[in-house]
Amino acid sequence: MGIDGKERFFATLAREQVDRPAWWLGEPTEQALPGLLRHFDARDEAGLKAVLDDDVANINVPYSSPAGNHIACSLNFSKNASKGYEERTLTDPGYFEDMDDPEAVDGFPWPDPSLYIDREEARGRAMAAPADKARMGLVWSCHFQDACSAFGMESALVAMLSAPEMFQAVIDRITEFYLQANAVFYEATRGYMDAVLMGNDFGCQTNLLLSPDLLRKHVFPGTKRLVDQAHSYGLKVIHHSCGSVHEVIMDIVATGADAVHPIQALAANMDAATLRKDFGGRASFCGGVDAQQLLVNGTPEQVEEEVWRLRDLFPTGLIVSPSHEAILVDIPPQNIAALARAAGATRATP
Repeated sequence: MGIDGKERFFATLAREQVDRPAWWLGEPTEQALPGLLRHFDARDEAGLKAVLDDDVANINVPYSSPAGNHIACSLNFSKNASKGYEERTLTDPGYFEDMDDPEAVDGFPWPDPSLYIDREEARGRAMAAPADKARMGLVWSCHFQDACSAFGMESALVAMLSAPEMFQAVIDRITEFYLQANAVFYEATRGYMDAVLMGNDFGCQTNLLLSPDLLRKHVFPGTKRLVDQAHSYGLKVIHHSCGSVHEVIMDIVATGADAVHPIQALAANMDAATLRKDFGGRASFCGGVDAQQLLVNGTPEQVEEEVWRLRDLFPTGLIVSPSHEAILVDIPPQNIAALARAAGATRATP
């Protein structure tokens, strides 16, 4: 008897022998989903993932507040009051832009996340997810990105050097917000969830956005608290960071993260062969199927060939997935079908 998607997910993370590595489609955007549903004759996202035999079921946090109806947009630091949560950027001037006194952190109207998370809806979503799939909560908990937003990106990076106590006070308070929010979500879904996806973008196409030492000083301690909390509920943690993060992969692993996502295939030193050579046996990954060029412009045959190449490099230890969690409208459904076909195939044994 074969193993199911949940068992395959856990075994792949543990770098154990599997019939095939687990695979995860990611999350189609609102713009991309209708076309995928039509192409695959599915009624909804759950039906789509069933057709594709995805090993992971997504569980979003049902968060709704005046600041934004998404847990990753739940803190509005922007000084531009006219912008809705879908229009805000990290470069907007932030509430703490010109402040350097750590006591000023209390002046921000911090929301109570327990007021905006629908516990019954959270539990219902988790219970409705297929029990034979890895049920993964998309909690994000992006404390570093929110800290950048709290000042404005440039001002935040300057504050890390010129006013480090101020920056630390802000990022610590943001971390507390996510610990509170996650506790509500984890309690509501207790017993019906297997893993969470959290993280921040630390890299760009060619390198890190800031030095490894600054991440180690100001960011990773909060990451560890968030990972430890998830582990205390028996959940595996997939840690997200786009970009070239080769220099800090083992730092992310040291926080306790069970896998690094999404291994942005075209970023510097993030190709699968390099990761296998440098971290094979020490780290697990999720991602790797290039979503910048291949899935957008490649042929289905090229997509299948790349998935098999990844599987040869990582017969386990890599959850095969696009190199960005959001499936955008520019990815042809035929290439999604090719990804699913190759990712879900089991090799014939001699």
